[in-house]
Amino acid sequence: MTDHRAIVEAILAGKREQFRLLVEEFQRLVSHIVFRMIPESQDREDICQEVFVKVYQNLGSFRFGSKLSTWVAQIAYNTCLTALSRKQLIIDDGFADRVEDSRPEWSASEMWRPDYRHESDDTATIVRREIDQLPPIPGTILVLFHLENMSLQQIAQVFTMPEGTIKSHLFRARKMLKERLTAKYQWEEV
Repeated sequence: MTDHRAIVEAILAGKREQFRLLVEEFQRLVSHIVFRMIPESQDREDICQEVFVKVYQNLGSFRFGSKLSTWVAQIAYNTCLTALSRKQLIIDDGFADRVEDSRPEWSASEMWRPDYRHESDDTATIVRREIDQLPPIPGTILVLFHLENMSLQQIAQVFTMPEGTIKSHLFRARKMLKERLTAKYQWEEV
């Protein structure tokens, strides 16, 4: 287990090379959030870099009142919101009924995986592909809870929402995922 306090103190003491350790540890977390929230693929890498610049610039204000991963995730989420507002895009929270799903049938979150294969039909790939088709907020909450193992309380801190709202989004995301999987793949038990 990484000693975040020691790494943060080393960075603040001028050992900037230690920041690489934080980037390596939280790169997947940041990518999950950015890839779920930002619709345009050409913006995603820039926003990921912007997140880590903000983490570095604000590291001195982190007081270990929460987990470092929660703080980094909150910076990632807020950076995405700022980027979306700059482009005047509206975030789909998943609670509006949609007639047509216009998201592409490719999976951005799979591309960072070393074993990514475009035509793969294994169960994990199918589920990831369908998660990528969920609306950004419930989909991101589902990813943070199940793939990043964040608690409901931590996710509530990231989104600055009550824990009950996070539970509702998580329930809704699971329901939408189950509906997508059963409709598309005729799976009996999802």
